[in-house]
Amino acid sequence: MKLITSIGLALALVASASAQRPQAKPAATKPSAKFSGQAAYDLTKQFLAAAPHRWIGSPDHARAEEFIKSHFTAEAAKGNFETDSFSASTPAGQLAMKNFIVRYPGKKDGVIVLASHYETNYPLRDTGFVGANDGASTTAFLIELGNYLRAHPPEGYSVWLVFDDGEEAIQSWSDRDSLYGTRHLAAKWSQEGTLKKIKAFIVVDMIADKDLNIDRDQNSTPWLLDLLATAAKNTGHSSYVFAKENALQDDHLPFRQRGVPVLDIIDIDYGTPTPQYPEGYHHTPLDTLDKISAHSLQVTGDLVVELIRLINQRG
Repeated sequence: MKLITSIGLALALVASASAQRPQAKPAATKPSAKFSGQAAYDLTKQFLAAAPHRWIGSPDHARAEEFIKSHFTAEAAKGNFETDSFSASTPAGQLAMKNFIVRYPGKKDGVIVLASHYETNYPLRDTGFVGANDGASTTAFLIELGNYLRAHPPEGYSVWLVFDDGEEAIQSWSDRDSLYGTRHLAAKWSQEGTLKKIKAFIVVDMIADKDLNIDRDQNSTPWLLDLLATAAKNTGHSSYVFAKENALQDDHLPFRQRGVPVLDIIDIDYGTPTPQYPEGYHHTPLDTLDKISAHSLQVTGDLVVELIRLINQRG
């Protein structure tokens, strides 16, 4: 969940059984000369086929982890892939979770982090919720960004991809029941001295909506919002950003609270609200593959690639 602080959210849960399925074999990962929204869309489709119901502790959650790891064998061989395993105290008891960190070394001293959660909402585990936009599309987005970075190693700051676990609430969204993966990682990197190396911590979340418009997030660092606006202008995508302004609670907050520059690239306005689903498609069984587009993934990819360039240029 991403809580808009000015709006109270409500959900109705529908009970149904979740069937197990064999894991789909992902296609071979190849370097990308240019970030491809179509490739990210195809990866989203593959990911959903392999692991649609990815709530923590489920067979699909384990399949999701294997899917992610399978796309970074080259990075693992170089020692640039880390599995960050931890146990979190939740309303459902101690739950085992994993973050995955993929590192692409650069030539400047500093790191740009791109992050997204990959699991689905735990309270919705019996509703058939697959999170095509909310979790699946951005997992695929980071995999395709990895393909791009494999073909274009960073010339400036290092770029790290973080697939974080436990973003969603286990029972009901609160400061303690949410953001498990990034809260753990921010604390760990603080102890290790890694935080001081991070030039920007950027979250991509819910960015494949066919009707894309990225929010101006009041909880993001102002200069990064300004750079995102510049990236949109430079890529011809200004019409896809900042039609609305919100204060969003998302995976950037644990890093913001520790003084790291942060940016949440997110379109929280997803689908048309109805009496049954007052949030539109968000956190409902309607968040399916047909609601997202390769075009929106391409727009976001263009923005992120240009944003990385601008952060390096800023120094």
